[in-house]
Amino acid sequence: MRISELAERSGVPLPTVKYYLREGLLIPGVATSATSAIYDEGHVRRLALVRALAAQGLPLEKIKTVVDLVDNPRDDLFVELGHAIAALPPYVDDSAGPDFPRARRLLERLGQLYDPRFAAVAQLEHALAALEAAGLRMGERRIDTYGRHVRAIAEVDLELLPTRSREATVEAAVLGTALYEPVLTAMRRLAHQHLAARRFGSDEPPTTSGDPATHDHRE
Repeated sequence: MRISELAERSGVPLPTVKYYLREGLLIPGVATSATSAIYDEGHVRRLALVRALAAQGLPLEKIKTVVDLVDNPRDDLFVELGHAIAALPPYVDDSAGPDFPRARRLLERLGQLYDPRFAAVAQLEHALAALEAAGLRMGERRIDTYGRHVRAIAEVDLELLPTRSREATVEAAVLGTALYEPVLTAMRRLAHQHLAARRFGSDEPPTTSGDPATHDHRE
């Protein structure tokens, strides 16, 4: 397909497609002349990836990092996923490392791997510190319950990863991390709404914009 057809198929405006080509986010098509080229389904999928990451608020340089990881996997999936996590929000300052005591204690309680090089460890430390600063805490009951169910979700995610190629596995892992987490957040909030309506006997949606979980200081 020509570049105009690529723009139409992907839903990305033609000037944006050309911009992605100039910035290296989209590999060039097969040249048919000095001024035209042919593109394929791989370009359509790449535009979908870039568009999805941009919709999550990733800056251009972070999108480039993710695209490079997908195109040029250099390490095993564990290491590559760690690099991808570092390119995804939330972005935190990990200069306080190499040790993250709050995250370490939580992971040790759950019996999970603690590797301070993995970007999500710094993200967890930052999130736990923010809870403390607000006068909240992660009690043992919440840690154990969250940990049990989140691990079950992670097991499903890994089982469903495509294995036809390393590139497909890395792309699915990165895209899944970026795009499934907002789904999980929305589902959790809707579960709060459903349970609150049942518990308090109201058919009307809660008027508060807060998350019920943030108002429980005990657990």
